[in-house]
Amino acid sequence: MLLQPIVVTPANTASPAISDDEADALARTTVNLFKAWSLTDAEARSLLGGMSARTWARWKDGAHGRIDRDLRTRMAHLMGIHKGLRYLFKEPARGYAWIRKPNSTFGDLSALQLMLRGEISDLAALREWLDAERGAW
Repeated sequence: MLLQPIVVTPANTASPAISDDEADALARTTVNLFKAWSLTDAEARSLLGGMSARTWARWKDGAHGRIDRDLRTRMAHLMGIHKGLRYLFKEPARGYAWIRKPNSTFGDLSALQLMLRGEISDLAALREWLDAERGAW
């Protein structure tokens, strides 16, 4: 018989949750990343989903409090973006500067402008684009 049945492999739909300890580490790392990217407080708060100025000030002081799923996801995407840039640019400073440079791929917006539109999907799209650029797919 020439035709063989195809064995169906079910997709793993279980996404591992980010633990509280991991979320706290993400928050500390995000604060440091935003320093490296030279973000203003307003830009940082926007990337974190419209965080209040008071909460952002506490974060910079190391007091993160409860971090909801949306914020955990945003930070995970931001770390993925950072990772992609570190793979693409040998010199970290070039990757940090790239965030603000206009890019024809994004309709002459910078990656930062794209991310500042405020949607998690914007962060995910940039992360996916960087992964594709570095040949991860």
